[in-house]
Amino acid sequence: MNIGIDTFGCDHGRSGLGSYLYYLIESLPVEENLKYSLFGSELDRYTYNSVKQNDFINVDINDSLHSEIFWHRMKAKKFFKDKKFDAVLFAAASRMLPSSFKVPGIAIINEVVSSTFESFSEKVKKAVLLKSLEKINKIIASSLYIKSDLVNCGIDSNKITVIPNGIDHSRFYQHAAITEDYVDVKPFAIKRPYIIYPSRISGPSKKHIELIKAFSEFKNRTKLPHRLVLAGIEDSWADKVHKEALKSSAASEIFITGFFPHDDFSLLYAGADACVFPSVSEGVALPVLEAMASGIPVACSSSGVLPEVCGGNSILFDSDNIEQMSNSIEQVVTDGEKRSELISRGLEWSKRFTWDKTAMEVLNVIKSAL
Repeated sequence: MNIGIDTFGCDHGRSGLGSYLYYLIESLPVEENLKYSLFGSELDRYTYNSVKQNDFINVDINDSLHSEIFWHRMKAKKFFKDKKFDAVLFAAASRMLPSSFKVPGIAIINEVVSSTFESFSEKVKKAVLLKSLEKINKIIASSLYIKSDLVNCGIDSNKITVIPNGIDHSRFYQHAAITEDYVDVKPFAIKRPYIIYPSRISGPSKKHIELIKAFSEFKNRTKLPHRLVLAGIEDSWADKVHKEALKSSAASEIFITGFFPHDDFSLLYAGADACVFPSVSEGVALPVLEAMASGIPVACSSSGVLPEVCGGNSILFDSDNIEQMSNSIEQVVTDGEKRSELISRGLEWSKRFTWDKTAMEVLNVIKSAL
């Protein structure tokens, strides 16, 4: 059986989708008569093959979203037939899919479709995506929240399987207590103590601006020495976040890193006093689980997928209520008994999520599509 794996749309490994694909490929079971054939941009020949050397097929097109979408809609079907794929797995299905399928297709959805395409200009993209999802054989949703959203968008629930993302426990685990004043993560030396929000700065639903306001209130009220570290790729929305940080009364205590290598997040988590995650648009929120596995307490939004992901093992707040968020930051930082409880429960909860388990379940869905 020859399974094609689409690497397009995964940001060359520099995003959550890229990390998902990397860990999935690293963990897919090796079986007799089973072959994985990766295809995409030549730039990614080694991006997802650092551990297992699967076949990689270069698709010679421009490295642009427009070109990749066009290729999927106009040329992909012939490509799949020529390469004799028995099934094709689309890791970034919410970004690009063929319009129809002669070879069985499996779409992985890691995003909340209704909120990802909520603006008027995105409605055509949403309609095109849903049309493709109606025709595809199987859909893997990374949370019950995503599945519910897809069903509300009109997708048949019978073709959707919920498979949570895994955690790389060899990278994300509870470190020995860090006593140094700085965490040295090249090219940064980050002064402790700090609170971390690891998420792409990509729009208002990520709630970076609200977090900056809540952090400022927390600093003004408590006078504690904590810094706020915002770590993630910056999008066009980042200008507004930078402006909000600069006008904050705690501006000197807010550190925006931009893109941060995923492999280095383990040390960044380990040195943090807490992870605060106010986003209301997540479909997966994997950083929350990584933080729990690293042994730091979590406070997060009570909206969207976060309550499902955290499983009752975090402090929840209304991301639009600045005072409530600020109080939650104070509690997760200063309440020793609560911190110990959250750390213990978070470590236990995070053990449920492994990439080996995720990969095996994904392979079972692929086989069921044949």
